[in-house]
Amino acid sequence: METDGTYESRDTFGGAAPPPVPPSAKDFPPVPRPAGPPSQGRPPAAPPSTGPARRPAGGAAPAAGPGAAGLPSVPPVPAHTPAPTSTPAPAGAPVVPPRPADAPGARHPVVEWLDAPRAEAGLGVWRFRHIPPPPASPARLAPATVAGMLIPVAVGLLIWSAYRRGTLPYMYAVLQTLTPGDWWYHGTTAPRDWHGVAAHDVFGGAVFVGLVCAIAALGAWGRIVRHYLGRFRPPVRAALAGAGALIALAFVWPEAFGLGWDPLPVASPVLSLVSLVGGGYDILESPFLVYPLYAVVTALVVWPFARVGGWPELYRARRTRSAAGATAPAPAAPGVPRSQWPELREAGGHRAAEVLVGELLTGRMNDVDCARVRRAWRDSDRDAVRRAALVGKLVEQGAATGTHPSGARDLPRRSATHDLLVDQVRIGRYVPAERTPHPYHGAGLALDPGLLGTSLLAVGPSGAGKTRALVAPVVEALTLQALTGTCAVVAVGAASAPLGADEAYDVVVRLGDPASRHDLDLYAGATDPDEAAAFLAEGLVGDLEGVETRRAATVLAQLIGPYRTAYGHFPTVPVLRELLEARSDTLRTLLDLLPADSAQAMRRELDSRIRQVGTATDLGPVLADRLAALDRPVFAEFFGGGRDTRSFSLAAVAQHPMRVRISLPEGGHEEAARLLNRLLLAQFQSVTRDRSGRGHLAFLVLDDAASALTPGTVRALQRLRPQKAAVVLALRTLAEVPEALHGPLLAVVGCRMAFSGLPTWDGRAFAEAWGTERVETTEVAHHTVFADQPMTRAFHALRKLVTGKAVTTEAVTVREVERQRWSASDLAHAVPPGHAVLSLTHVRGEHTPPLLVDLHG
Repeated sequence: METDGTYESRDTFGGAAPPPVPPSAKDFPPVPRPAGPPSQGRPPAAPPSTGPARRPAGGAAPAAGPGAAGLPSVPPVPAHTPAPTSTPAPAGAPVVPPRPADAPGARHPVVEWLDAPRAEAGLGVWRFRHIPPPPASPARLAPATVAGMLIPVAVGLLIWSAYRRGTLPYMYAVLQTLTPGDWWYHGTTAPRDWHGVAAHDVFGGAVFVGLVCAIAALGAWGRIVRHYLGRFRPPVRAALAGAGALIALAFVWPEAFGLGWDPLPVASPVLSLVSLVGGGYDILESPFLVYPLYAVVTALVVWPFARVGGWPELYRARRTRSAAGATAPAPAAPGVPRSQWPELREAGGHRAAEVLVGELLTGRMNDVDCARVRRAWRDSDRDAVRRAALVGKLVEQGAATGTHPSGARDLPRRSATHDLLVDQVRIGRYVPAERTPHPYHGAGLALDPGLLGTSLLAVGPSGAGKTRALVAPVVEALTLQALTGTCAVVAVGAASAPLGADEAYDVVVRLGDPASRHDLDLYAGATDPDEAAAFLAEGLVGDLEGVETRRAATVLAQLIGPYRTAYGHFPTVPVLRELLEARSDTLRTLLDLLPADSAQAMRRELDSRIRQVGTATDLGPVLADRLAALDRPVFAEFFGGGRDTRSFSLAAVAQHPMRVRISLPEGGHEEAARLLNRLLLAQFQSVTRDRSGRGHLAFLVLDDAASALTPGTVRALQRLRPQKAAVVLALRTLAEVPEALHGPLLAVVGCRMAFSGLPTWDGRAFAEAWGTERVETTEVAHHTVFADQPMTRAFHALRKLVTGKAVTTEAVTVREVERQRWSASDLAHAVPPGHAVLSLTHVRGEHTPPLLVDLHG
């Protein structure tokens, strides 16, 4: 998996070298490959004093010999476990061998994985080392053009130049009005004494400050500076503002910086004003007055820079942190990591905790063991006797406590990224698109049983990646979770479907393959003829229009019930076909085999069937014709046909956390595969009924659910969630389902996934299922203002020259509208290849809007 997102976690399992990651995540080690299965003997209570055994490069642990302190031999790590990878060194760099796991300060990868943080996040977010993105900042636009910034400066320089030359209109009138007349020669502003000189100095300073303020206001200098400085962190912003303040002070006090140019009229007008108020320049000879004036002038010059640079806020933040550090008590010791099993220690199981810590450090406990032990501990929280027994087993068996009945503690190989501590499997990454909420931007996409428990429907054309990117990782995750006792899974697909190796399953049924070690029970272990006939009828004629499955179930029950009474078992496929095609005289032979005194109900059922044979409403020939797809030579040894194999009943997954793989026939047996798909779905819905008290979930995964969905099975899907059961369905197109079922199917599943390449008519169904949302739209209309008066036109022209924009009025309209979250056209044409649109629903009722996800991320 790639991890080039800014705020997502590192990749976990994978054989290739990890891709580049953000600097904030480079110190995070990846989720380790699971360690090899430990020995079945009792582990030591603590690791040996010599440290963990050093493993060779291939990853296999050396077997302990007779002199290895009595330790039992450790089987080698599976061949699929790669050595830890690292980022390739640059060219020319010296090759440094990786630090071995038993080096001083090194930690075992499983320990690192167990202790890694898992932040709380939204539905479907990969939580392993997840870092939530910072709050989104609104887009900031430059508040003015370059011309709008520079033109006020040019105008201000012209006005200041005119003032300095004495050509500014009305300048003398203003100065004469504000000052006594005896300061000037009659009719002029030529100074008679020092009062006039000081007045000229004060007036020039006022004009200069006024021009600077006007230039800053017209050119929006404050907003521009804040716009560009806002991109930096507060310390950097404060430092840049300080540099600007130093430059400004260099023009105000050039002598202090050893510069030879004339100072700006800022400090001199202030001193002249004080002299006029104090009655002469003699007052400036007092250092107790002059130096405070210098400080005031300097503060007034620096104050705008302090505001722009955020100096007060930075000072308050630093002071608050310093005060908190001085008054706060010493920080408490950090929490005990998960690898030390604090929950066992708190309950008094210190010895059991030491045993598990020892197995972790020696590499004899993998992630499946950790998840299984933690689940067993949680399940025993309300039963003191059960918890005490669990602690005793942990002391005796260590990581092997509560191993799956198959004895397996890992899969032979893995292809997806898993975090069994929270039962997640990563299948992609959320794309930071417009429709994606900000907390999901760049986050990893993960599925867990809480989401899959609402059932999932995935629709996409062939080659869109349904099996590779979704079905295979989900099946692999469920098989791993079955080893922890969390769930049972039945994976159904073609024999060539990449759903994992046979060694990853407890039962593998390869229908039509003579080498198959298991057979499939056609009746799913049912003992009630009506129950068996119900799902058998759904499989045979559930997809036929005009044929009621209820009537078909009645016909089947009228035959298999009496047959079971007469022979002690249900009929095989050839026998059942003969019964459906039989004439009345053949059925009367079966009737004679039924006891007359103890099988009155069955005799009545068979009598009713005999009366229907040959009538226009007889469904027997229709059922026999459908059943003929299974009555072929390739299936002669299956469905109870007498082969010396173990018959598997789907009812077992409702009772035990099993891993089952059922391979459907290929080649010229497409009709049989479709019939078996319907039959298995109907059987699963039947066997999971009334099992809400079971401790594990039950999942059925159909890699190709074409023709499996019928009105009866779609109605039954809504009853799965309360029974702690769910299905994962993959379709090439919704056209493989009757059109009348499109709406009910999309409504009953909690998780919906539309892959790239979806046709428009399929996108329309998804768009209707996802509905609409209310959004606020803002429409701004700019109307140019046309002036009639010449003076007004001149002002408008000057304003356009300064701001770069024509004089306009704005008409703003804000309203709420409803729009589709994803339209049919967007789903058909706007989803890139390798992507999909996914909406999720949790069994708790929480849900997410449809979001664009990258299945390659």
